[in-house]
Amino acid sequence: MQRTGGCACGAIRFKITAPFIGVGACHCTDCQKAAGGGANYVGLTPKDALVVTKGEAKLFHSKGDSGAEVARAFCADCGTPLWSVPSREPFMPVKLGALDDMSDLSPGMHIYVASAPAWHAIAGGVPTFQKMPPPMPPPG
Repeated sequence: MQRTGGCACGAIRFKITAPFIGVGACHCTDCQKAAGGGANYVGLTPKDALVVTKGEAKLFHSKGDSGAEVARAFCADCGTPLWSVPSREPFMPVKLGALDDMSDLSPGMHIYVASAPAWHAIAGGVPTFQKMPPPMPPPG
């Protein structure tokens, strides 16, 4: 399944050529700033599956909780947050709000809930983690 998305003004367009690895919500304070409120809802895509088809995103670099660098991509014209590029991970979190259609997606986990504002309700039945979830064992 291929997904498409872009910024609010249309200066940046992208496609995702592989299924999402997972969908989740991050409540860390950096993500709250990037999202402009509560949680940052993302789909995780393999790094080589995101293809920019129009424009060029501006990148803001910072250090994540792990100490590793993360770049946050956004449109320099309209400010729409688009995706992040964690330096140590094989995937990229793509902002669900930047997708043309996200109607079939819902978070499968919530991370950094220790930082979630009290007013942000988290649905029951979805795994939650105070910070990051434990690492998954390698396949095989």
